[in-house]
Amino acid sequence: MAARKINPWLKLGLELGPVLAFFVAFTRFKGVEVTFGGATYGGFILATALFIPLMILTTAALWRLTGRIAPMQIATLVLVIVFGGLSVWFNDERFFKMKPTMIYLLFAGVLGFGLLRGKSYLALVLEEAMPLRHEGWMVLTRRLALFFAGLAVLNEVIWRTMSDQAWVNFKTFGLTAAIFIFFMAQGGLLKRYGIEDGTDG
Repeated sequence: MAARKINPWLKLGLELGPVLAFFVAFTRFKGVEVTFGGATYGGFILATALFIPLMILTTAALWRLTGRIAPMQIATLVLVIVFGGLSVWFNDERFFKMKPTMIYLLFAGVLGFGLLRGKSYLALVLEEAMPLRHEGWMVLTRRLALFFAGLAVLNEVIWRTMSDQAWVNFKTFGLTAAIFIFFMAQGGLLKRYGIEDGTDG
């Protein structure tokens, strides 16, 4: 069933809102400690505890408004609940910091598996928005799989070697900017393999 159209700004707000809210909450609670149930929780864990239900609510709102949730959004939500929940439960921020690594490795793995089968799973998601010939989808999928693998490595390097603030900045702004720049850089591929007027000729 086709997704229902909603205001693009509302859709963008629901998709990026939780990430921005996490950034604001971390900035607000940085240096704050709260004792609950005999354990002391820092600002990072507090921001994570707020992020999880907000992510659930915005994903549910997207599903309610559009009638459809992309598989990538479902996978992201599950990993947020699992790794965010582990961070809060064990009071250990490392689980949540590993979440982007797991997400991007999952995406890279799924796309790579499709490539091995001679298919582009990316086309199943974006074919209507970006009509391309089969060769174009294969090239774009290969590039995106490598890109996701690179982001996974970069996330590991940053959270293991830099401060909490540096990682939060990277997660909030760096990853979003990197994905935007990646797709902007594919203009030549879209021109070369694009389908016009519903045909490949």
